[in-house]
Amino acid sequence: MFTPIKSKKVYQHVIEQIQVMVMDGTLKKGDKLPAERELAETLGVSRTSIREALRVLEIIGTIESRQGEGNFITASMEKSLFEPLSVMFKIHQGTSLDILELRIIIENEAARIAAERIEKEDAEILDRLIQALAEAKDENESTIIDKEIHYKIAEITGNYLILSVLNAISTLMESFIKEARIRIINWKKERNLLLQQHQEICASIIAKDPERAYRAMDAHFQTVIDSMKSLESE
Repeated sequence: MFTPIKSKKVYQHVIEQIQVMVMDGTLKKGDKLPAERELAETLGVSRTSIREALRVLEIIGTIESRQGEGNFITASMEKSLFEPLSVMFKIHQGTSLDILELRIIIENEAARIAAERIEKEDAEILDRLIQALAEAKDENESTIIDKEIHYKIAEITGNYLILSVLNAISTLMESFIKEARIRIINWKKERNLLLQQHQEICASIIAKDPERAYRAMDAHFQTVIDSMKSLESE
């Protein structure tokens, strides 16, 4: 468990020790941390250092503070992934293309893996989502269903890291590239093409054809990138 700390940068070592305990499974998602006083006594540091460490851990998404209850290991990875991504994005003045290229790497492989692992229940859900996309009445409804399809494909892989990274990337896009999808894709003009592409992606996965699924997802994102570059050149 916890071990006493002797260092000038005390709060950093508190952070490191808690993160190590999360990584090695000693602390699991949803676990409640000891109270500040108990942590301070166990680690041999001041309560000020504990508060500083807890503040940082909350900011980076490792823990969540619940009023009147205490501090808990977060049950979701998304914030932990989003914070460092957002910092890098701002420091390097990231663009929508940077995010899309990262999504391509993640989602092309996710489509391939999903085609290898899809179950009957998953196929039925993808069928329903594609039908809902075809019947979408406006861009807002289409965007929501589009996102559900991509998340469902990531979920089918059975790899929580893929789903968590995709979630973080999507949050990054929504946070920093305002109305990105509207600017990149003209929904009314490209509606049929987008529907056809998502139909092909899902059909390939349902058919358990990994290479076809990879190509279909890649073709979809190339359309998005081509549309974005076309807008930028205007």
